[in-house]
Amino acid sequence: MNENGNGNLDKLPFAEYAAIMAERGAKQFGKPGVPKLSFEELVASKLTFEEIAAEYGEETAINVGIAQDPNAPEWTEEGWARARPAIEVDPELVEWSRRTRGKQRAPTKELISIRLDPDITAHFRASGPGWQTRLNDTLRRAVFGP
Repeated sequence: MNENGNGNLDKLPFAEYAAIMAERGAKQFGKPGVPKLSFEELVASKLTFEEIAAEYGEETAINVGIAQDPNAPEWTEEGWARARPAIEVDPELVEWSRRTRGKQRAPTKELISIRLDPDITAHFRASGPGWQTRLNDTLRRAVFGP
């Protein structure tokens, strides 16, 4: 990234990106005459999210929170080299996550496509979840009677 702010921030490592955003936040939200902390100093500080957001901006406060989280370390080249696809690590979990409902044992409904006027669908949708069942019941009464 150059001095003019050009460049692709998305391609920077998190620490560099966060430091740039902290500097921008300090310039944009900072108060004149108040010394600004570097990103590393913000991470090491005991300032709250609200205090950082007020002085450096919300994005900076979010990035400081991410950097302070011990359960979210930045990925290194070594980490990426050791990474394996989920299917290799836990194939049963991947298979479980891909499951679908499957066919009904004894289908009671027929899947069709039908075009209805927008005011009709709006009326039934406005009544909340289960609107298709209520529409079906209304059609049943209209065709077969009460």
